[in-house]
Amino acid sequence: MNERIRVRQVRLIDENGTQVGVVDTRDALRLAREREYDLVLVSPNAVPPVARLLDYGKWRYEQQQAEKEARKKAKRTELKSMKLRPKIEAHDYNTKLGHIRRFLEEGHKVKVTIMFRGREMAHQELGYRLLERIAKDLEGIGFVEMRPEMLGRDMNMVMAPGSKPSAPVTPAASSSNPA
Repeated sequence: MNERIRVRQVRLIDENGTQVGVVDTRDALRLAREREYDLVLVSPNAVPPVARLLDYGKWRYEQQQAEKEARKKAKRTELKSMKLRPKIEAHDYNTKLGHIRRFLEEGHKVKVTIMFRGREMAHQELGYRLLERIAKDLEGIGFVEMRPEMLGRDMNMVMAPGSKPSAPVTPAASSSNPA
């Protein structure tokens, strides 16, 4: 920018976007000062480098505002968590299911955890059935991203929003037909 430009000649573009041509850097700086603009290298790797007349402070401010707006519009997905017990009553189940449904509709992933205590560890199939029931009840809203698996005394499953992505055809599934 301005005096920091160390090349002899630049291809100059004026403040309106029209090409002036290849000029000496000192002449380009003089022209920038006369018009009260900054001389900014736009493409330093070109031969000759491309420089432009512009109000650098205003341009930088507009760039920052555009970046800020892009960050604001960017969708942030969180991993929400829902904890259940294997012996859950119908009303509690429906309440938790409603929360999971709301999270999925908002576009978040949901980690569903079944917590086992004491002798419940002997009946892990109850937790597995409960997770399968949740997946079935939320079939149109979300899909199972991570199948149920045990991790210590907890059984976890992750659901993602949307419909299930198409599963690739595996060679084992297609070879089951004897020919």
